[in-house]
Amino acid sequence: MVLVTGGTGLVGAHLLLHLLENGEQTVRAMYRNPKNPIKTKLLFELYEKSELFTKIEWVSADILDVPSLEIAFQNVDYVYHCAAFISFNPEDEEKLRKINIEGTANIVNFCIDKKVKKLCHVSSIAALGDLVLNESKPINNTITEATEWNPEYSHSDYAISKYGAEMEVWRGFQEGLAVVIVNPGVIFGPGFWNQGSGVIFSAVKKGFPFYTNGNSGYVSVIDVVTIMRQLLHSDCSGERFILISENYTYKNMLSSIAKKIGARTPTIKAKPWLLNLAWRLDWFASKVFRTKRKLSKHSVHSLQSKDLFSNEKIKKQLDYSFRDLDNYLNELVVFYNKIQ
Repeated sequence: MVLVTGGTGLVGAHLLLHLLENGEQTVRAMYRNPKNPIKTKLLFELYEKSELFTKIEWVSADILDVPSLEIAFQNVDYVYHCAAFISFNPEDEEKLRKINIEGTANIVNFCIDKKVKKLCHVSSIAALGDLVLNESKPINNTITEATEWNPEYSHSDYAISKYGAEMEVWRGFQEGLAVVIVNPGVIFGPGFWNQGSGVIFSAVKKGFPFYTNGNSGYVSVIDVVTIMRQLLHSDCSGERFILISENYTYKNMLSSIAKKIGARTPTIKAKPWLLNLAWRLDWFASKVFRTKRKLSKHSVHSLQSKDLFSNEKIKKQLDYSFRDLDNYLNELVVFYNKIQ
């Protein structure tokens, strides 16, 4: 039996489809809200694979609710832990730590107690290490799996929570649990247009005018779930892998999407002073009008970061070739246009 947490999100839903397409016979998925599996069902319909959705064994469970996990873990051999809370709003600090760290600790504890054969944990590039500026050496701005986390650096609450979750997974590894961790960059995929990377398409469609020259790593959800399955069925354990197809500047990525969907490309460079003013105004508005934060000090920093991410380790481990991201974006635009 395979258990998937977060089966109603972008990665979890695509993983369920990928597992069933590749002959997995017994797949169980957790949900908290009875309405959430509908999102996964719609994704299966989008790919014209509705018949496979009926093969999923759904169980009501919450990674913070231990009694419900007792039921979810019955007869489970392998676990994909995709469930997480994503937010860059500083006001969500407590919720981030509780769900991402405490929730992962619960999953690890059950994996150990139920003698699960292997756990695959979905982390993030946000949990990777920090580059140290050494004035006596050339600046190397490429982050790898070996780049060390510096606790003295300023990190977002989301990054801290994902790093803390990884520490729980490594604790499980030290206690004898076979584990692998994947650290995806920005994940592109269809079906979840109102969250995550899907929001980028909506913003660009409206003619979002601003850009920065900062970088990030991007990857298709198909690559992510394919690699996760291969790693779980491999002999590899006690390793983490960065999953990115390519590094893009925000300007190039936004411009590429805009051209593909027939929208205006961004033309105004958001300079550091403007970004710093914007997050302060956003904070002020959230206090006065009780609106949800859209920008924070840490998100502004990431928008300006020139760090690059290396995918060499996973390519060598699995002899893996990532999908061409530009071609994949063309496929996404076809899906996106169907909802317009």
